[in-house]
Amino acid sequence: MRRTLVFVTVGLLAALDVASASASGLDLRLGAFGPNTKSNLFDDVNDLYIRDGERIGKRDWVGFSGGFEYNLQPARNVEVGLHLDAYSRTLNTVYREFERPDGREIAQTLKLTVVPVGVSLRLVPTSRRAKLAPYVAVGADLFVWKYEEVGDFIDFFDPDLPISGDSFVSEGVTGGFHVAGGLRVPLSSDFSVVGEVKYQYAKTKMGDDFRNNEIDLSGVGATLGIHLRF
Repeated sequence: MRRTLVFVTVGLLAALDVASASASGLDLRLGAFGPNTKSNLFDDVNDLYIRDGERIGKRDWVGFSGGFEYNLQPARNVEVGLHLDAYSRTLNTVYREFERPDGREIAQTLKLTVVPVGVSLRLVPTSRRAKLAPYVAVGADLFVWKYEEVGDFIDFFDPDLPISGDSFVSEGVTGGFHVAGGLRVPLSSDFSVVGEVKYQYAKTKMGDDFRNNEIDLSGVGATLGIHLRF
């Protein structure tokens, strides 16, 4: 994942360098993202593990997200944005229906990381002097992702159900898209506060230790940030 992310980031920075002569702004944002969890990977997690005594649901995967966007203004009320964002969530879990012979829980840690890199076309149908500037956007992304499970696991292929420490991982890059809506509140001619809600869509087959599974990277995110106009 690290090598792929470096490659994609270098490509994004190269694109920004080419377009820098007409750059119009920079957005910095922080917020939260929640995956839809509508795939068999998350179904398996829900069947096998619990967290704080409860089955793992969609709300458990809501985690921190943040990123930046470099935007250009090729025409009045139209922007093209190049962005790099990141989401990560770690869950400490135990088996739902199994424990050690002495009654102790069997614990493991699950981690999902998603880094969307992409481009947005944004319509901002207001003038620069407007007190409020709503906008809508649509775009395409490459999602660099990694899913990991580390801890103690049961070998269900052995009738004795032995327990041992292990780690399992799957990672990759898949294409997808997003739609977004937001509101800029200008505090000066060159500085605005920005709130945005975004829906992203991406699903892909997994490989490595999770082959035959599908992972759902789709979901809704909300961020609050700043927009600096150059």
